[in-house]
Amino acid sequence: MSRIVIFANGVLSDPQILPRRLRPTDRIFCADGGTHHALRLGLMPHAIIGDLDSLSSEVVSQMESAGVPIYRYPIRKNQTDLELAIQLALAEQPDEILLVTALGGRLDQMLANILLLTRFVQEKARFTLVEGNQAAILLAAYQTITMEGLSGDTVSLIPLTATVTEVTLTNVEWPLEKATLFLGSTLTISNIFTDSQVIVQIGEGLVLVVHISSEALSS
Repeated sequence: MSRIVIFANGVLSDPQILPRRLRPTDRIFCADGGTHHALRLGLMPHAIIGDLDSLSSEVVSQMESAGVPIYRYPIRKNQTDLELAIQLALAEQPDEILLVTALGGRLDQMLANILLLTRFVQEKARFTLVEGNQAAILLAAYQTITMEGLSGDTVSLIPLTATVTEVTLTNVEWPLEKATLFLGSTLTISNIFTDSQVIVQIGEGLVLVVHISSEALSS
């Protein structure tokens, strides 16, 4: 399965955990200042995208000398560097896009990065956002996902539309069977894995599925 990892210009809060999530076959895209995070982990970007206002001229020169493609945009633009990076990644038609270092720092940027996933809901690529021991997956209408984890892990469903219908959630402490969720409700926060696999299925709507791994917390 082909995957592109995009480093955003958020906070690298998990320099010990994040490398465990990466694969040798991953292509590394960096949204402007996300380049710093990739380099800190010893990763050479396959592409750098953005207005480069968060990179020094020395780093830019270093990347150019290394032959890294740089897609430079004006500072005054209508999209964030991360959105531009996602669009470039989608052009390669990967099976999955993994967003990292997209949280922390400015609240407006953090919320925009999470909700940005809904911008690409019609794309074939699966979007996953990870932060430390947490992973979030956007589930669109009539989709099903199976999450691998450990008994005791936490799973939360966060509705992103006014309603999410026919929600079925199995192998958890508080299962659901064709339930309806409502935007702003906390009904489905902090459920618990009772098995190594949890299955989520929805009808109409959009929901963000957040998996918090107890294994990573103890590492």
